[in-house]
Amino acid sequence: QVQLVESGGGLVQPGGSLRLSCAASGSIFSINAMGWYRQAPGKQRELVAAITSGGSTNYADSVKGRFTISRDNAKNTVYLQMNSLKPEDTAVYYCNADPPFTQYWGQGTQVTVSS
Repeated sequence: QVQLVESGGGLVQPGGSLRLSCAASGSIFSINAMGWYRQAPGKQRELVAAITSGGSTNYADSVKGRFTISRDNAKNTVYLQMNSLKPEDTAVYYCNADPPFTQYWGQGTQVTVSS
C-alpha cells in the first residue's frame, strides 16, 4: 500500500526558507519520478518541481532558481528546499508521482509566506 506523508511546512516571512520532506512507503518511490505540487486557495493544483529516479530535475518557471528538489532513495524520501520565498508561494504543498496517481494524494503541508 502506498502512503505519502508530507511535512516541514509553516509560516515564514518573505525572503525566508523552508525545507519540505515527503516520506513514501510502497513501491511508488523506487519506480517513479516524484514531484512536488502545490494548490493555492481558489487555484488548481500545479506541479512545481519533479525529479526522476535517476536524479534529473525540472521546475516550474515561477520557482526556478529558488526551489531545489532532491531525493534520498535509501530513505524513500523526497525533499523540496525553498529559498527566497514570496507571498505567492503560499499554498498547500503535496508530493506524488510525476505524473500523479489520483488515489495517492496525501494531506499536504501548509506553507504560508507573510510578514
